[in-house]
Amino acid sequence: MAKRPKSVGIIFKHDFQPAKKECKRLRDWFTQRGITVYTEEMASRAHVTQCLEEDTSIPDTVDLVVVLGGDGTLLGAARKVGRYGLPILGVNLGGLGFLTEIPLEMLYKDMEKVITGQVTVEPRLMLQASVFRNAEEKCRFSVLNDVVINKGALARIIDLRVSIDGHFLTTFRADGLIISTPTGSTSYNLSAGGPILYPDLEALILTPICPFTLTQRPIIVPDTSVIEVQMGKHNEEVILTFDGQVGFDLMAHDKVIISKSEKKLKLIKSPDQDYYDILRTKLKWGEPAYNRTDE
Repeated sequence: MAKRPKSVGIIFKHDFQPAKKECKRLRDWFTQRGITVYTEEMASRAHVTQCLEEDTSIPDTVDLVVVLGGDGTLLGAARKVGRYGLPILGVNLGGLGFLTEIPLEMLYKDMEKVITGQVTVEPRLMLQASVFRNAEEKCRFSVLNDVVINKGALARIIDLRVSIDGHFLTTFRADGLIISTPTGSTSYNLSAGGPILYPDLEALILTPICPFTLTQRPIIVPDTSVIEVQMGKHNEEVILTFDGQVGFDLMAHDKVIISKSEKKLKLIKSPDQDYYDILRTKLKWGEPAYNRTDE
Protein backbone atom coordinates (compact mmCIF):
# COMPACT_ATOMS: atom_id res chain seq x y z
CA MET A 1 0.00 0.00 0.00
CA ALA A 2 1.37 3.36 -1.04
CA LYS A 3 -0.50 5.70 1.32
CA ARG A 4 -1.89 5.77 4.83
CA PRO A 5 -5.56 4.69 4.74
CA LYS A 6 -8.25 7.26 5.51
CA SER A 7 -11.01 4.67 5.86
CA VAL A 8 -11.17 0.89 6.30
CA GLY A 9 -13.78 -1.85 6.28
CA ILE A 10 -13.88 -4.72 8.76
CA ILE A 11 -15.71 -7.94 7.85
CA PHE A 12 -15.95 -10.49 10.65
CA LYS A 13 -17.02 -14.11 10.96
CA HIS A 14 -20.73 -14.88 11.20
CA ASP A 15 -22.10 -15.56 14.70
CA PHE A 16 -18.63 -15.87 16.28
CA GLN A 17 -18.18 -13.99 19.54
CA PRO A 18 -14.34 -13.74 19.45
CA ALA A 19 -14.58 -12.11 16.01
CA LYS A 20 -17.20 -9.62 17.22
CA LYS A 21 -15.03 -8.77 20.22
CA GLU A 22 -11.91 -8.28 18.10
CA CYS A 23 -13.87 -6.20 15.59
CA LYS A 24 -14.81 -3.71 18.31
CA ARG A 25 -11.22 -3.58 19.58
CA LEU A 26 -9.80 -3.04 16.10
CA ARG A 27 -12.44 -0.42 15.27
CA ASP A 28 -11.39 1.55 18.36
CA TRP A 29 -7.71 1.16 17.37
CA PHE A 30 -8.38 2.65 13.92
CA THR A 31 -10.62 5.41 15.30
CA GLN A 32 -7.90 6.54 17.71
CA ARG A 33 -5.67 7.05 14.66
CA GLY A 34 -8.24 9.17 12.82
CA ILE A 35 -9.26 6.39 10.40
CA THR A 36 -12.97 6.01 9.54
CA VAL A 37 -14.28 2.45 10.04
CA TYR A 38 -17.16 0.51 8.46
CA THR A 39 -18.04 -2.94 9.82
CA GLU A 40 -20.06 -5.89 8.54
CA GLU A 41 -20.85 -9.34 9.88
CA MET A 42 -20.48 -12.08 7.28
CA ALA A 43 -23.76 -13.81 6.37
CA SER A 44 -24.22 -17.58 6.70
CA ARG A 45 -24.00 -19.95 3.74
CA ALA A 46 -26.78 -19.84 1.15
CA HIS A 47 -28.57 -21.83 -1.53
CA VAL A 48 -29.68 -19.66 -4.45
CA THR A 49 -32.16 -20.09 -7.29
CA GLN A 50 -31.16 -17.12 -9.43
CA CYS A 51 -28.24 -14.85 -10.28
CA LEU A 52 -27.27 -12.75 -7.28
CA GLU A 53 -24.46 -10.29 -6.71
CA GLU A 54 -23.86 -10.26 -2.98
CA ASP A 55 -24.62 -6.98 -1.24
CA THR A 56 -22.25 -5.34 1.21
CA SER A 57 -22.39 -2.40 3.58
CA ILE A 58 -18.67 -1.74 3.00
CA PRO A 59 -18.38 1.21 0.56
CA ASP A 60 -16.09 0.90 -2.43
CA THR A 61 -14.30 4.08 -1.32
CA VAL A 62 -12.44 2.50 1.62
CA ASP A 63 -8.69 2.04 1.27
CA LEU A 64 -8.46 -1.35 2.97
CA VAL A 65 -10.61 -4.28 4.13
CA VAL A 66 -9.67 -6.36 7.17
CA VAL A 67 -11.22 -9.83 7.50
CA LEU A 68 -11.49 -11.37 10.98
CA GLY A 69 -12.18 -15.10 10.96
CA GLY A 70 -10.84 -17.92 8.84
CA ASP A 71 -10.40 -18.72 5.17
CA GLY A 72 -14.15 -19.19 4.76
CA THR A 73 -14.80 -15.65 5.98
CA LEU A 74 -12.19 -14.29 3.58
CA LEU A 75 -13.72 -16.20 0.65
CA GLY A 76 -17.09 -14.65 1.44
CA ALA A 77 -15.49 -11.22 1.69
CA ALA A 78 -13.81 -11.75 -1.68
CA ARG A 79 -17.22 -12.31 -3.32
CA LYS A 80 -18.54 -9.14 -1.67
CA VAL A 81 -15.71 -6.65 -2.16
CA GLY A 82 -13.26 -8.36 -4.55
CA ARG A 83 -14.90 -6.54 -7.45
CA TYR A 84 -13.89 -3.21 -5.88
CA GLY A 85 -10.18 -3.98 -6.29
CA LEU A 86 -9.53 -3.20 -2.61
CA PRO A 87 -6.54 -4.60 -0.69
CA ILE A 88 -7.71 -7.28 1.77
CA LEU A 89 -5.91 -8.37 4.93
CA GLY A 90 -6.92 -11.72 6.41
CA VAL A 91 -6.58 -12.28 10.18
CA ASN A 92 -6.82 -15.88 11.36
CA LEU A 93 -9.04 -16.46 14.38
CA GLY A 94 -9.06 -20.23 14.42
CA GLY A 95 -8.86 -22.58 11.44
CA LEU A 96 -6.17 -23.69 9.02
CA GLY A 97 -5.61 -20.25 7.54
CA PHE A 98 -3.97 -20.40 4.10
CA LEU A 99 -5.55 -17.06 3.15
CA THR A 100 -5.90 -15.48 6.59
CA GLU A 101 -2.13 -15.38 7.07
CA ILE A 102 -1.92 -12.96 10.02
CA PRO A 103 -2.24 -14.68 13.44
CA LEU A 104 -4.26 -12.76 16.00
CA GLU A 105 -1.28 -12.22 18.30
CA MET A 106 0.52 -10.37 15.48
CA LEU A 107 -2.46 -8.28 14.37
CA TYR A 108 -1.61 -4.87 15.82
CA LYS A 109 2.12 -5.16 15.19
CA ASP A 110 1.45 -6.02 11.55
CA MET A 111 -1.33 -3.45 11.26
CA GLU A 112 1.19 -0.71 12.01
CA LYS A 113 3.16 -1.94 9.00
CA VAL A 114 0.01 -2.03 6.89
CA ILE A 115 -1.05 1.56 7.55
CA THR A 116 2.49 2.84 6.97
CA GLY A 117 2.81 0.99 3.65
CA GLN A 118 5.41 -1.58 4.72
CA VAL A 119 3.63 -4.58 3.21
CA THR A 120 3.30 -6.28 -0.16
CA VAL A 121 -0.02 -6.62 -1.99
CA GLU A 122 -0.29 -9.77 -4.11
CA PRO A 123 -2.89 -10.05 -6.91
CA ARG A 124 -4.84 -13.32 -6.89
CA LEU A 125 -6.75 -14.70 -9.88
CA MET A 126 -10.51 -15.09 -9.47
CA LEU A 127 -13.01 -17.11 -11.49
CA GLN A 128 -16.33 -16.17 -12.99
CA ALA A 129 -18.88 -18.95 -13.42
CA SER A 130 -22.22 -18.74 -15.22
CA VAL A 131 -25.04 -21.28 -15.56
CA PHE A 132 -27.01 -21.40 -18.82
CA ARG A 133 -30.34 -23.25 -19.13
CA ASN A 134 -31.93 -23.31 -22.57
CA ALA A 135 -29.50 -20.58 -23.66
CA GLU A 136 -30.64 -18.30 -20.79
CA GLU A 137 -28.20 -17.27 -18.07
CA LYS A 138 -29.62 -18.35 -14.71
CA CYS A 139 -26.78 -17.67 -12.30
CA ARG A 140 -23.40 -15.94 -12.17
CA PHE A 141 -20.82 -15.61 -9.41
CA SER A 142 -17.17 -14.63 -9.00
CA VAL A 143 -15.08 -16.83 -6.71
CA LEU A 144 -11.55 -16.91 -5.35
CA ASN A 145 -10.99 -20.62 -4.67
CA ASP A 146 -13.06 -22.93 -6.81
CA VAL A 147 -16.22 -23.87 -8.63
CA VAL A 148 -17.37 -27.41 -7.84
CA ILE A 149 -19.97 -29.60 -9.56
CA ASN A 150 -20.94 -32.41 -7.21
CA LYS A 151 -23.57 -35.11 -7.06
CA GLY A 152 -26.01 -35.31 -4.18
CA ALA A 153 -25.57 -37.82 -1.36
CA LEU A 154 -27.91 -40.40 -2.94
CA ALA A 155 -27.32 -39.62 -6.61
CA ARG A 156 -25.57 -41.97 -9.00
CA ILE A 157 -22.29 -41.17 -10.75
CA ILE A 158 -22.70 -38.18 -13.06
CA ASP A 159 -21.63 -37.45 -16.64
CA LEU A 160 -19.89 -34.13 -17.27
CA ARG A 161 -18.96 -33.24 -20.85
CA VAL A 162 -16.01 -30.81 -20.75
CA SER A 163 -14.73 -28.57 -23.53
CA ILE A 164 -11.90 -26.04 -23.34
CA ASP A 165 -11.89 -23.06 -25.72
CA GLY A 166 -14.46 -24.89 -27.83
CA HIS A 167 -12.36 -28.07 -28.09
CA PHE A 168 -13.82 -31.24 -26.59
CA LEU A 169 -11.65 -32.61 -23.76
CA THR A 170 -13.50 -35.61 -22.31
CA THR A 171 -16.67 -36.72 -20.56
CA PHE A 172 -15.87 -37.20 -16.90
CA ARG A 173 -17.88 -39.98 -15.27
CA ALA A 174 -17.30 -39.14 -11.63
CA ASP A 175 -18.79 -37.93 -8.38
CA GLY A 176 -18.01 -34.43 -9.54
CA LEU A 177 -15.49 -31.95 -10.90
CA ILE A 178 -13.45 -29.15 -9.30
CA ILE A 179 -12.31 -26.13 -11.30
CA SER A 180 -9.77 -24.36 -9.12
CA THR A 181 -7.56 -21.29 -9.11
CA PRO A 182 -3.95 -21.50 -7.86
CA THR A 183 -5.19 -19.92 -4.61
CA GLY A 184 -7.77 -22.69 -4.27
CA SER A 185 -5.28 -25.45 -5.10
CA THR A 186 -4.65 -26.07 -1.37
CA SER A 187 -8.39 -26.45 -0.69
CA TYR A 188 -10.81 -29.11 -2.05
CA ASN A 189 -8.52 -29.64 -5.04
CA LEU A 190 -5.73 -30.86 -2.78
CA SER A 191 -8.05 -33.23 -0.91
CA ALA A 192 -9.17 -34.71 -4.25
CA GLY A 193 -5.58 -35.43 -5.33
CA GLY A 194 -4.94 -32.29 -7.37
CA PRO A 195 -1.59 -30.44 -7.45
CA ILE A 196 -0.56 -27.41 -5.43
CA LEU A 197 0.14 -24.35 -7.60
CA TYR A 198 2.06 -21.29 -6.49
CA PRO A 199 -0.56 -18.54 -5.97
CA ASP A 200 0.61 -16.14 -8.68
CA LEU A 201 0.77 -18.73 -11.49
CA GLU A 202 -1.54 -17.97 -14.40
CA ALA A 203 -3.31 -21.30 -14.63
CA LEU A 204 -6.48 -23.22 -13.75
CA ILE A 205 -6.86 -26.78 -12.50
CA LEU A 206 -9.56 -29.30 -13.45
CA THR A 207 -9.72 -32.16 -10.94
CA PRO A 208 -12.30 -34.96 -11.17
CA ILE A 209 -13.77 -36.22 -7.89
CA CYS A 210 -13.57 -40.04 -7.59
CA PRO A 211 -13.57 -40.68 -11.38
CA PHE A 212 -15.00 -43.98 -12.61
CA THR A 213 -12.08 -44.27 -15.04
CA LEU A 214 -8.81 -44.10 -13.14
CA THR A 215 -6.93 -42.69 -16.15
CA GLN A 216 -8.93 -39.46 -15.87
CA ARG A 217 -6.54 -37.33 -13.85
CA PRO A 218 -6.25 -33.61 -12.99
CA ILE A 219 -5.20 -31.28 -15.79
CA ILE A 220 -3.70 -27.77 -15.64
CA VAL A 221 -4.71 -25.29 -18.35
CA PRO A 222 -3.84 -21.62 -19.04
CA ASP A 223 -5.87 -19.01 -17.19
CA THR A 224 -6.99 -17.66 -20.57
CA SER A 225 -9.03 -20.84 -21.08
CA VAL A 226 -12.81 -20.81 -21.24
CA ILE A 227 -14.11 -24.03 -19.73
CA GLU A 228 -17.55 -25.38 -20.62
CA VAL A 229 -19.13 -28.18 -18.62
CA GLN A 230 -22.40 -29.65 -19.88
CA MET A 231 -24.59 -31.85 -17.72
CA GLY A 232 -25.56 -35.27 -19.04
CA LYS A 233 -29.09 -36.34 -19.94
CA HIS A 234 -29.98 -38.21 -16.78
CA ASN A 235 -28.05 -36.40 -14.07
CA GLU A 236 -29.98 -36.00 -10.83
CA GLU A 237 -29.27 -34.16 -7.58
CA VAL A 238 -26.33 -32.23 -8.98
CA ILE A 239 -25.20 -29.10 -7.15
CA LEU A 240 -22.90 -26.31 -8.28
CA THR A 241 -21.07 -24.64 -5.40
CA PHE A 242 -19.10 -21.40 -5.37
CA ASP A 243 -16.16 -21.50 -2.93
CA GLY A 244 -18.08 -24.17 -1.02
CA GLN A 245 -20.43 -21.50 0.39
CA VAL A 246 -23.13 -20.75 -2.17
CA GLY A 247 -25.06 -23.57 -3.86
CA PHE A 248 -27.15 -23.75 -7.05
CA ASP A 249 -29.12 -26.80 -8.26
CA LEU A 250 -28.23 -27.97 -11.77
CA MET A 251 -30.52 -29.77 -14.19
CA ALA A 252 -29.95 -32.09 -17.16
CA HIS A 253 -28.37 -30.32 -20.16
CA ASP A 254 -27.39 -27.22 -18.13
CA LYS A 255 -24.11 -25.62 -19.20
CA VAL A 256 -21.61 -24.12 -16.77
CA ILE A 257 -19.13 -21.66 -18.30
CA ILE A 258 -16.02 -20.87 -16.25
CA SER A 259 -13.34 -18.31 -17.08
CA LYS A 260 -11.05 -15.98 -15.19
CA SER A 261 -12.66 -12.85 -13.79
CA GLU A 262 -11.72 -9.41 -15.09
CA LYS A 263 -10.94 -8.44 -11.49
CA LYS A 264 -8.13 -9.84 -9.35
CA LEU A 265 -8.25 -9.97 -5.58
CA LYS A 266 -5.57 -7.85 -3.89
CA LEU A 267 -4.35 -9.86 -0.91
CA ILE A 268 -2.02 -8.23 1.61
CA LYS A 269 0.87 -10.57 2.37
CA SER A 270 2.09 -11.34 5.86
CA PRO A 271 5.31 -9.38 6.51
CA ASP A 272 6.62 -12.21 8.71
CA GLN A 273 6.32 -15.33 6.52
CA ASP A 274 6.37 -16.38 2.88
CA TYR A 275 4.25 -18.94 1.00
CA TYR A 276 6.68 -21.78 1.67
CA ASP A 277 6.57 -21.00 5.39
CA ILE A 278 2.79 -21.30 5.21
CA LEU A 279 2.95 -24.64 3.38
CA ARG A 280 5.39 -26.08 5.90
CA THR A 281 3.30 -24.88 8.81
CA LYS A 282 -0.21 -25.67 7.58
CA LEU A 283 0.62 -28.96 5.86
CA LYS A 284 2.99 -30.08 8.63
CA TRP A 285 5.91 -30.33 6.20
CA GLY A 286 8.13 -29.09 9.00
CA GLU A 287 7.54 -32.19 11.14
CA PRO A 288 10.69 -34.26 11.92
CA ALA A 289 9.52 -37.21 9.80
CA TYR A 290 9.76 -35.04 6.69
CA ASN A 291 13.22 -33.69 7.46
CA ARG A 292 15.23 -36.87 7.86
CA THR A 293 18.75 -36.54 6.44
CA ASP A 294 20.17 -39.86 7.67
CA GLU A 295 18.47 -42.15 5.13
